[in-house]
Amino acid sequence: MITINNISKKYGKTVVLNVDSIEIPVGQSFGLVGNNGAGKTTLFNVLLDLVRPTTGEISNNNISVHKSEDWKKFTSSFIDESFLISYLTPDEYFEFIGDLRGMNKADVSNFLAQFDDFFNGEIVGKKKYLRDLSKGNQKKAGIVAALMGEPKVVILDEPFANLDPTTQIRLKQIIKKLTENKEVTVLVSSHDLTHVTEVCERIVVLDKGNVVKDIETSEETLEELESYFAL
Repeated sequence: MITINNISKKYGKTVVLNVDSIEIPVGQSFGLVGNNGAGKTTLFNVLLDLVRPTTGEISNNNISVHKSEDWKKFTSSFIDESFLISYLTPDEYFEFIGDLRGMNKADVSNFLAQFDDFFNGEIVGKKKYLRDLSKGNQKKAGIVAALMGEPKVVILDEPFANLDPTTQIRLKQIIKKLTENKEVTVLVSSHDLTHVTEVCERIVVLDKGNVVKDIETSEETLEELESYFAL
């Protein structure tokens, strides 16, 4: 379980995040939505200890993310292309991440084979540096790298952005498969309300850093979200 308690983040006098309490059970597919500046990426950065909160604490499976690094053993993420090592090829990058996750070259090769359709022949074996790939292909590489080593918690910030429609559909299938056994907790932020309602069983709406809705996904959820953002 991920527990968020009394988390706030201030830059000077500006409050960009102010979350009293969120509990995310093990195995939940959790969606985070909001307009630009709502605090979605800030919250994910605090969850990953990339940004220290002004107040509060977050625990990941009973481990304080700000006091211990043990949560990193079972948590992975892709926030943006800064997570990539731009001077490596995708093949080199996957081998590097695999090594960190205790995977040998054969393990990495077998793992990547299941994403052939997702890569669409544009990632592996092309001898291009990551920096030379399109934004969409960089995202594909980063997302798949985040799934290596059987993580128990996966955090993806705007994973559908810059992807073509076919790849978006395949990514939704990947996320659904991740969470079908209720053992992997997946957190997804997105501006696309349709995608997030399709892959997440629960959606939290942030507005100016505050939680304004916490919804269990149903057939009415998309309409409810669209109505809220249309105001």
